[in-house]
Order: sequence, then C-alpha cells, then structure tokens
Amino acid sequence: MHIISPAAGRLVACLLLAAMSTMASAQQVAVEEFTLPNGMQFLLVPRPDQPNVVSAGWVARVGSVNERPGITGISHFFEHMMFKGTDTIGTRDPARDATYRSEQKTLRDAINRLVWTTQYERFFRGEIDDPWDPANDTPDLRALRGRLDGLIRAQQGRGEAGPAAGTIVKDEFDQVYTKAGGSGMNAFTTYDLTCYFITVPSNKLELWAWMESDRLFDSVFREFYSERDVVHEERRLRTESTPTGAFEEQFDAMFWASSGYSWPVIGWPSDLNSYTFEQALDYWNVYYRPGNLFGVLVGDFDPVQAKALITRYFSRLQPGERAPPPVVTLEVEQQAEQRMNAVGDFPPAIEIRYHTVPAGHVDAYPLDMLAEILNERTGRLYTGLVEGRGIAASAAAFSDTRKYAGLFGVTAETRGDATPEALEAAWQEELGRLQREEVPDRELRKVKNRVAARNYRKLENNMSLLVQLAFAEAILDWREINEGPAKEEAVTAADIRRVANRYFGETNRSVAVYRRRPAAATAPAAEGAP
Repeated sequence: MHIISPAAGRLVACLLLAAMSTMASAQQVAVEEFTLPNGMQFLLVPRPDQPNVVSAGWVARVGSVNERPGITGISHFFEHMMFKGTDTIGTRDPARDATYRSEQKTLRDAINRLVWTTQYERFFRGEIDDPWDPANDTPDLRALRGRLDGLIRAQQGRGEAGPAAGTIVKDEFDQVYTKAGGSGMNAFTTYDLTCYFITVPSNKLELWAWMESDRLFDSVFREFYSERDVVHEERRLRTESTPTGAFEEQFDAMFWASSGYSWPVIGWPSDLNSYTFEQALDYWNVYYRPGNLFGVLVGDFDPVQAKALITRYFSRLQPGERAPPPVVTLEVEQQAEQRMNAVGDFPPAIEIRYHTVPAGHVDAYPLDMLAEILNERTGRLYTGLVEGRGIAASAAAFSDTRKYAGLFGVTAETRGDATPEALEAAWQEELGRLQREEVPDRELRKVKNRVAARNYRKLENNMSLLVQLAFAEAILDWREINEGPAKEEAVTAADIRRVANRYFGETNRSVAVYRRRPAAATAPAAEGAP
C-alpha cells in the first residue's frame, strides 16, 4: 500500500482541480451538419468507439409553448399519433382503413357540435357538472357515441363482424424495428420541442431512414379519436391520481401569467376532447414540415453512406407552405408576491419560484451555478436545512431556462414537527447570505469541478448525447454543447451574488405551501358497543 503525505495529497488535489477546469474548457463534440434542399437539417456524430449501433432520432421544433387555448396538449397528442402508422405500416387494408377514419370523423364532428352547443349551454346553466361526461349525454349524443364506438371497435377488429373486419395491425411500427434489432424506441414532448428516437444496429440505418421518412411523409393519424382515451388515462396517472399533481398544475398556471408555459404539456381536458381533424392537419402542415425539423445520428456509421441514405429517403418530404409563426407573447413582469395554499394527503412541503431568464441569456449560467451551490449533500440546502437546522427531510434547487422564459425554484419537505413556514424562513436566511456575501473561491471551484465532470460523463453514451443535441439545437444551437461548459466555468462569485439580488426579490416570488390534511376525528363508538 502506498501512503500519500498530506502535502502530496494537496498537490494531487490541485492537479485534479486543474484537470477538471481544463476538461470544461476543452469539451468538444465534433458534429457534421448538413441540410437537404427541402430545409431539413441533420447533425451527424460518428463514434466508432461504440461499435455496431447507432442512436438515431429527429426533432420537431414545437412544444406546448407553441399552442393556444383550444388546442392545448396537441403537441403531445401528435407524439402519440406518430406511432400509429401510415398506409404502409399499421394496416392490412389501407382503403378500408381510410373509410373507417372518414366515417369516424363525420360522427365525431357531429358529437363536437352537440357538446359545444347543447351540452355547454346545459353546463353554463348548472344543469350538468361536466359537458363531456357521457353520463350527461342527451339521447341524440348517446346514439352518436354508440355509433362512433362501434366503428372504432370494428376498425380494431373487436366489433360484431369479428377480427376479419379489422384493418389495424397493432404496434406494427414497433414490431418492425424490434425484429430488426432496434431498441429503446420512444419519444417525448416538452414545452419547447418534440423528440423521437431509437437505437438501431449500424447495418439497419437504411431501415431507420425509410421508417422515419415514411411516417413524416404519410402519417394518417390512425385512431385519432380513440387515442384520446389513452391520453386521458395518462393524464389521470400523472396528474389527477397523484397527491400533488393537480396542485402542481395549478401552481404552474398561477406562476405564468401570460406566456404559453402556463398550460400543461399534456393539455387541458376540454381541449383534449375538442381537437378536430382539420386542426390537426393545420398543425401538422406548419410544424411537421422539413424546415421545422432536424435529425440527429450518433454512433458507429459512415457519414458518406449516412448522408446518401438520408438524402434518398428524406428528400421526398415537401416543404411547408407556411412558416411556423413566432412566439410573440412575453411573460409580463410580476408585480406582487403570489401564494397557493394546498391541503391534501401529502407531507408538508414548500416550493418557492422566481421568474428569471430564457436559455442563452448571460445570466442563465450564473443561475445554473447558483443552483449547483445549493444542491447535493455538500450544498447549502442540505447542510443548512437538512443537517444544520434538522427541519427538512429533503431540499433541492433548480434553474429551468426555457426557450422564451425561465424560472428558478427551491423545494423542501418538512422533517419531524417542522412547518413549511420554518422551511421558508430558513431559505430566506440562506438566500440572504448569497445576496450579502460572495461564494468562497474554494466552494465555487468544487462545484465547477462537479459540473464539469458531469458534463463530460453525459457525453459518453450515444443516446444521452443525442438528447443533449436535440435540446441544444431546438432551444439555442447545437454548439451550446461545446460552448456552454466554458460559459459555466467563467461564472464568478460576483456573478452569483448579482443574480441572487436581481431575481430573488419579494415581488418576483411565488410560493406553494403544501399542508397535510388533518386526520379525521375518531367517531364515537355506538352505544352498546364493546
């Protein structure tokens, strides 16, 4: 065993710190960028060190922030639609399938007209509590729903005519990839982008190019009406059935006064019920055209061959006739503190938010580093609220800089008999220190090293790099992957103190207080009971 003297240990530590700093400034991802004549952009990152596989995906520069009241959640709904196939994938009889879809549309349009008129009027008069609930249907509406359900079941092969009448090949898109060795096929929708991805064997890159260009060229929005039930169930599981889900959604809507970040990515229930096929086509023709899309390949592939395949298959996509409209509604300045008091079956907790800046803003990087100062077991929230005062079971901070706006948040859950008010007071004390005193050099250096190491590790996995490129290109520019770490490294203690004073004022603060519902009083025993 080799024993290192204290002096030698300090030298090793200094060398490690210097190496981490160099790592941050030297981080570079070599990306080859090219664009097809139709406007679709591609980012290629050949990496033969992970042989025989390629992580491949594409991104639509659209998220919930691009929506409006009436169609909230449609970006996420499109994510579902994109796995339902085309006239080639997902059906055994394209012509008959198209007939089913046309007949379903006629019935659903009639249902919408009745709900938006008769049912909404009954709701406004207080006759029913939910215009969309089938339990409140009029006889005419009930009959229409029955006919629509019959068509949906027939298309799926579950109707009275049996499987032979069905036209859908369930999950065929996934089956084709799986049989070819593909794995991890999935997608996600955020406030600012929608991303589709999979990992395929290197020798199946042509299959990927054909499959993805086919669904961009010929998606038919199969199960456009029945899939809403799936999304409603997703909403119930993620929001309505969780102890704090509905409160968190309400807090978001309260925090964002004017921007498109105020509604949930999954959308409001009444909007999810109301999308028309015409609205979907309009959305598709604006946001899913080549000029608003980009692809990403990371892995073991030949760039020359990959570009040839991409050109061959994705060139068939037609440019859109209308460019996506700019997001012009900015978040208005908050004038007074906002508070939400929630009571339910959950531990007492608190969340405090402040409006900050969008991604790429000069202050985004000091805010990111401020969150790092507060986080981890050596961070100020843990040492101050969890260990020091012993009033928090957990505490964390986050800086969420989006494309058009940003926020900074602090969350904490009580411990023992502590109250949310005690957590808020403790946070105010920690914030006061940050506003009065600069972070010591050694503390800031340790945090920067941790961030640099994490950034470096995130580059090791192909899919992780693909997702990072997706976010960077959709929100700022893919070069942010290379340039961002150096900007974080350049943050000074004075920068952190400055942003703490600039953004964390009382009138810019919104607070959500969560309290446990008091236990119901024990009912007295009935007379004569033992």
